[in-house]
Amino acid sequence: MRTALRNTKLTTGLTVLGAAGIATTALGGTAHAATTPPQTKPAAHATQTAADKDDKKSDKADDKKAEKKADKAEGKGKGKDGKSYPDNLDGWIREAKAIMDKHGIPGSYDGIKRNIIRESAGDPNAVNNWDVNAQKGTPSRGLLQVIQPTFDQYHVKGTPDKLTDPVANIVAACNYAADRYGTMDNVDSAY
Repeated sequence: MRTALRNTKLTTGLTVLGAAGIATTALGGTAHAATTPPQTKPAAHATQTAADKDDKKSDKADDKKAEKKADKAEGKGKGKDGKSYPDNLDGWIREAKAIMDKHGIPGSYDGIKRNIIRESAGDPNAVNNWDVNAQKGTPSRGLLQVIQPTFDQYHVKGTPDKLTDPVANIVAACNYAADRYGTMDNVDSAY
């Protein structure tokens, strides 16, 4: 076991110290490393350097992708305002509120959350297949149970054009509620 450990240290020493350092360490006495004159690099090295730079750029892009993936796994994401919001009900409401504030759409965090819990229990993929809208072929969908024509009319530019996108659904529903009831805070039942 000790021999293996010594060999490991010696090998590690080779990597770290180089040949001159090994000679000094192995001899145990005073040794002087010989200096070697700098060598000129072949022309092929310039091409290799460019390839290395491309590899580094690729590595940076891969790192950014991995970071985004990790953020998503941790439930973090960047909103349109550049801030990070968790990928959950709290984050969706906060991001929607930031967009609503920018566009002058009223509604409080608590009023939005109360309506979301009543309408979909916080499921962004919730679909109502039994009410009058569903019977007419246009079921209510998303966190705030919006039908497609209402979403299309009240969709706010800058949010995804997808009815079940949590943030787009909240903003469009609050925009509709503001037009119809003054604010989402005034909605206490199906709207």
